[in-house]
Amino acid sequence: MSVKSAVAGKAAVNRADTAIVGGGIVGLAHALAAAKRGDKVVLFERDDYAVGASIRNFGMIWSVGQQRGAMYDRGLRSRAVWQEISEKTGLWAAPSGSLHLAHHADEVAVLEEFVDITEPARANGTRMITAAEALERSSTAVENGLLAAMWSPTELNVDPRRAIPAVAAYLVSEYGVDIRFGTTVRGIDMPTLSTTAGDWQADNVFVCSGNDFETLYPEVFAASGIVRCKLQMMRTGVQPGGWELGPMLCGGLTLLHYAAFDDCSSRTALAERMGEQYPFHRENGIHVLLSQTADGRLTIGDSHAYAKTLDPFESEEINRAVLDYLGTFARLPEPEITERWVGFYPSLRDGSTELVETPEPGVTVVNGVGGAGMTLSFGLAQELIPSS
Repeated sequence: MSVKSAVAGKAAVNRADTAIVGGGIVGLAHALAAAKRGDKVVLFERDDYAVGASIRNFGMIWSVGQQRGAMYDRGLRSRAVWQEISEKTGLWAAPSGSLHLAHHADEVAVLEEFVDITEPARANGTRMITAAEALERSSTAVENGLLAAMWSPTELNVDPRRAIPAVAAYLVSEYGVDIRFGTTVRGIDMPTLSTTAGDWQADNVFVCSGNDFETLYPEVFAASGIVRCKLQMMRTGVQPGGWELGPMLCGGLTLLHYAAFDDCSSRTALAERMGEQYPFHRENGIHVLLSQTADGRLTIGDSHAYAKTLDPFESEEINRAVLDYLGTFARLPEPEITERWVGFYPSLRDGSTELVETPEPGVTVVNGVGGAGMTLSFGLAQELIPSS
């Protein structure tokens, strides 16, 4: 099908089989799935390059934290796509795995219960290891008081600021996707999209607008109850001497954040202790993860605040709390912070894993994957746009 076709007596009409609104990871994933199906795809991104949540994250493809069942499987499928792109393009995607470090008995209890009740994770190599084994895998882990750890080999580490533009370039070079940066979609009346670069026609449209959920189909988002999550993150400078983090790291607070651990009855005791020991962290949704970038910087965070409208200001008290807790389970060779930022992403607070709606025939709204866009988007897109 030709991208452009002329209608007699009228101006040329831009045409595609599938149009994507949004150039973050959700939009890119759906563009890839449609292109693999054989569609002629156009993608519109209002900014000159992606600047939202898709580049303001850890770069963790974090299957182990996803709810057991469909979400865990979706994460593994997404991981396979990241690996495929890495193999074809040279994109940095380190198969580093992850370590959940346990410095308290209640943390050990949750991890042991998780491994015991989660057969799919065990089948993929997730297991408990001793403190000595954890220290062999990670020179960063704090030895003092370390009781045990949970090792998971399924986590990939990508560098989001490089990965997102690399995926976009891959879509163009490998599949001929027409990516229109700096182009806003002002309205949709199927089969026509009104954009700042003229009108387009498409058989299918996927609205993957991320944090901008007021412009297109605002009534869909209003009915969903979607809100924004504000987070704070930090990054160090390049670590000295080519030092590598190895497995991505987290501590006990993370066991209270991810849905993978929701069914662990032992988590109740952990939550009680954390509430008493770390009330500020719990009030501000702080749990702490540590990952690395392609050039050796370390990414640290984060906090979570939820509302439809959130102030744009950074709290140094939150940053200090994040770094203080990091110090309980990790020691960095060069801890100086060189970057700090605030991020925002859409979040569904009713337990839903994503928002998928069809506001009119041919249009699918995809949003609300929360803080797991890098982990889940490729797998979700495969489900919504299966290969023919």
